Amino acid sequence: MARSFSLPAVESPYAMTASIYTDDFKTEPYWHEAAPLRVLPAAAPPPRCDVAIIGSGYTGLSAALDLARAGRDVVVFEANAPGNGCSTRNGGMIGNLLKISLKRLMEQYGHQAGIDMVREAMDGLDYTVDLVRRENIDCRCEVVGKFKGSVHRGDYDKMARELEFMRKEVSYEGEMVPRAEQHRIIDTDAYHGGRIEQSHGGLHPGLYHAGLLDRALAAGVTLLAHTSVEGLDEEADGVSVASSRSRTLARHVIVATNGYTRRATPWVRRRLVPVGSYVIATEPLDAGVMNRLLPGRHMIVDTRKMIYYFRPSPDGTRIIFGARAAYSEVSDREGARRVHAKMASIFPELARAKITHAWHGFVAMTFDELPHTGVRGRVHHACGYNGSGVAPSTWLGHKTAMALLGNSERASPFDELIFPTRAFYTGNPWPLPAVLAWYDLRSRLGV
Repeated sequence: MARSFSLPAVESPYAMTASIYTDDFKTEPYWHEAAPLRVLPAAAPPPRCDVAIIGSGYTGLSAALDLARAGRDVVVFEANAPGNGCSTRNGGMIGNLLKISLKRLMEQYGHQAGIDMVREAMDGLDYTVDLVRRENIDCRCEVVGKFKGSVHRGDYDKMARELEFMRKEVSYEGEMVPRAEQHRIIDTDAYHGGRIEQSHGGLHPGLYHAGLLDRALAAGVTLLAHTSVEGLDEEADGVSVASSRSRTLARHVIVATNGYTRRATPWVRRRLVPVGSYVIATEPLDAGVMNRLLPGRHMIVDTRKMIYYFRPSPDGTRIIFGARAAYSEVSDREGARRVHAKMASIFPELARAKITHAWHGFVAMTFDELPHTGVRGRVHHACGYNGSGVAPSTWLGHKTAMALLGNSERASPFDELIFPTRAFYTGNPWPLPAVLAWYDLRSRLGV
């Protein structure tokens, strides 16, 4: 394991003198309780297929479902159990904002290109919510709104200006909540007000993945679990997919591995930075406590560059809290201790709340902070969701399938972007501790 570089955090006095872990504490996602990872019957890799998809997360399954229903023979290669990656390890928030503001997008890419990218993100959320409803996936999907808390006083004014600009340019829905009124959203004094984004919401990510998996399998998709892809070789009539079990000749390939991209696809791997995010679930809390802490049941994020994100569980009984626990990878138990301290800095009364589950997953950051889709030869890719991937991954999986099917009306503005990397970067994020330390310092200074 890589050396750990601790992030400074408010330590709970209680956590230093008593165990914060329940007797049945588990280092696995809380989401797996209702949606355990699926064990599929063994299947032999076929010698040929129309489309080979690498990765069985939201991107891969979304693309597979569309392609199979369009009559294509689809094989999904998954190195582990289906959904073992971040699709069942995230916080279960769905939104429609990119990491970069609309104004900055316009400055970098032009006025219309900026609008197109933001509208693409908005379309992604609408598509995902509609997909859940259309497919009748029981994943507790609710559009309850998201509150983004201002860590520094200046953040509030910046968010207010951004909101007015987005209202003007793309008719964006939002509401500024001053510090004096924020207790109707969240019972904390840790923020200087914030912004509500009404169209955002949450779902149960494990049940959502299970629903996509069921529908993909019913559509005729072949999913090969515990079958890693070792390499790709383009040939005259397709792409030879070398797996840990055999070779399959596919007419097209979709790389849908995001934060779990391996050496088999070096071009994509060089453009993604895997970053670990740590999440805890508290023990069930008293209903009165939950009603007081999060009276509106909103999703919560804040303006830290090393973001905190948290929410009520879908059944409203506990808090799911996520953060970056260290500059390098640590154990889930140690990550839980550090994230618990961060939770207590927001909700001091939860310093005595115990943890039932702790886990982590890897999100994929990009050097330009934008998602990317595209194709090189016969190999398509959709990836780089920068920590906000539930809706974008579903949408861009769909868009990639449409592009492969020849539907030019479904072209994405992210197809046209240069997908940057850095000299000498091969996909091993060795500079990450220094970069995260710099981001953390800037966040603490409010710059």
